[in-house]
Amino acid sequence: MQSDVISYFMRLIAIDSESLNERAMIDALKLDLLDLGAQVDEDECYKKTGGNAGNLYAYLPGTLDKDPILLCAHVDTVTPGKGIKARIEGNKIVTNGTTILGSDDKSGIAEIMIALNRIKESGIAHAPIEVLFTVSEEIGLLGAKCFDKSRIKSAFGYALDCHRVGELLTGAPSQKSFEIVIRGVEAHAGVEPEKGLNAIKIAAEAISAMPMGRIDFETTCNVGKIRGGESTNIVPSEVTIYAEARSHSTVKLQQLCSDIEHAFTSTVSRYEAQGAKLEFKCELEYDSINIPQDHPVVKLAQTALRNLDIPFTTGRGGGGSDANVISASGVPMIITGTGMNNVHTVHENIEIDQLFQGTDFIEEMIKLHSSTEL
Repeated sequence: MQSDVISYFMRLIAIDSESLNERAMIDALKLDLLDLGAQVDEDECYKKTGGNAGNLYAYLPGTLDKDPILLCAHVDTVTPGKGIKARIEGNKIVTNGTTILGSDDKSGIAEIMIALNRIKESGIAHAPIEVLFTVSEEIGLLGAKCFDKSRIKSAFGYALDCHRVGELLTGAPSQKSFEIVIRGVEAHAGVEPEKGLNAIKIAAEAISAMPMGRIDFETTCNVGKIRGGESTNIVPSEVTIYAEARSHSTVKLQQLCSDIEHAFTSTVSRYEAQGAKLEFKCELEYDSINIPQDHPVVKLAQTALRNLDIPFTTGRGGGGSDANVISASGVPMIITGTGMNNVHTVHENIEIDQLFQGTDFIEEMIKLHSSTEL
């Protein structure tokens, strides 16, 4: 495998790996991990996700009798992520503007792999290292959810999946997802609309009545997708609304969910005599993270960044990641930055210096973990 993080990153982003189609990435990484001397195993997560590849778990035996350290990143990207054409423009790597770049999360993968290669090439004594490359993170953390977390031997770990190198997220919110179905009555829209009951109209009223956007400093809510209707000449009899709510506070999240449900039940109840019906589903996607500032997983990262003179911040984020799922299994994990910018858009880019710094950061953490009890 390449020893230069830029060329390795460019190689990874040239491999298509939209969610559920990660086969080529998993195959490439499997070979590279074996080349590094790792014990490598792919699980059968694809049987649950409907994708074409499983999570990739690797164990690099150490030369020191210490607990391993866990490094995690996801291999899938959002759309549009096929046929990515990247180029170096000044101090950044950018696309041609028709696709995402895929630095979310291939920058994290590249930084992990090149740091491991440096450790191997240096021949220094080191603790064992666990690597977990997950699939289908972007569509609900599916890979992390179905991975057998009992396999993890590390006492703590890092998910490389946020922005600037030096950004340390020790907190992340819980998320609940909603699938809400409103049923009305179908009728010909031009001949006898009065015999119909417009499900989209009812849905619009309910959505207008529910909380939306930034609720407070740690709580958000969003309706992201609506599906319904067949034709403009038919009064729509069914509409499905997909929404989410997030909060760092369990109490606030529960109250928000209750408020959302009330908005829909009270709205639909006004039309029940005309035939309106409601199906309301609310499911927990993942629990929140709240890692204490004095935990070894935080202190190790901070010390590594200080040693490298990389400015850092420690705080809470608004998004979920594999860290939510793994932390809930009993392995504390924080989220660290890789340099990605404008992710999930065709304007995505990454600064070259950030890739170098991210690699240095991972290498320094491995060295510190191998030599110091924090």
